[in-house]
Amino acid sequence: MRVLFRGLVFVCLALPMTALAQQVTVPSPSEAAPPASAGVTPPPMPAGITPPPDYVIGADDILAIVFWREKDMSAEVQVRSDGKITLPLLNDIQASGLTPEQLREQVTKAANKFVEEPTVTIIVKAMNSRKVFITGQVLKPGQFVLVAPTTVMQLIAMAGGLQEYADKSNIVVLRAEGEQQVAHRFNYEDIMKRKNLRQNIVLKPGDTVIVP
Repeated sequence: MRVLFRGLVFVCLALPMTALAQQVTVPSPSEAAPPASAGVTPPPMPAGITPPPDYVIGADDILAIVFWREKDMSAEVQVRSDGKITLPLLNDIQASGLTPEQLREQVTKAANKFVEEPTVTIIVKAMNSRKVFITGQVLKPGQFVLVAPTTVMQLIAMAGGLQEYADKSNIVVLRAEGEQQVAHRFNYEDIMKRKNLRQNIVLKPGDTVIVP
């Protein structure tokens, strides 16, 4: 009887301790305190493209102007035909003819009047100003946007190739150099024979390829 009684006492004492253990939980480190950077994590940047080293902003380009901690001043804008963009609070700012870094400096300077130490990021979303043109005996004449270095041969391929009766030996690339128009000859048949490959020049914005 004494053995049984001691066993019962042990069970009775153990039950409250078990119940207590089930009620007490120790928070994990992540639950105990918020991370040190909570509330200051930067928002995700809009997706952009990487412009070439010689890129300057032009009409019809689309830009994202992002202000750190000043969401109301951030905007996605299209460069107007007069070369300007309009931003909340800052109004019109000249953008055409500037590099993204130069525009960032301009926007930062204008924002200093309203924000203490503004942090500005310029993101290029579309380079619509970097257009080249191809006309004449190709399957898809028209304008194309240079999103990467593009040669004459590559532009012809983008335009669907030459038509059957195209004069392959007398293709011309018209380019504005200063106030003058310069013509560069391009012989398609030579390129196909791997001859005079230097004539397959990299195109510049504003070039026009004429396929007679």
